[in-house]
Amino acid sequence: MPLRLKFNILEKLKEKGYTTYRIRKDELLNDSTVSKLRKWENWEEGKGISWASIATVCKLLNCQPGDLMEYVPD
Repeated sequence: MPLRLKFNILEKLKEKGYTTYRIRKDELLNDSTVSKLRKWENWEEGKGISWASIATVCKLLNCQPGDLMEYVPD
């Protein structure tokens, strides 16, 4: 997949006070999405997340989708 994450999203969320425990407890993202984000370095290999999850992350980090990911041609 020609899209890849620019950084470890879970680390950035943790810096903002959103630990994986809090994310799950408050049902901000589902377990599957958290698991995919844990493997963020391999995300570009087709392990994408939904637009709804991207929107949630953008809301929590106060950013735009382009701040999270980039297009890399094959």
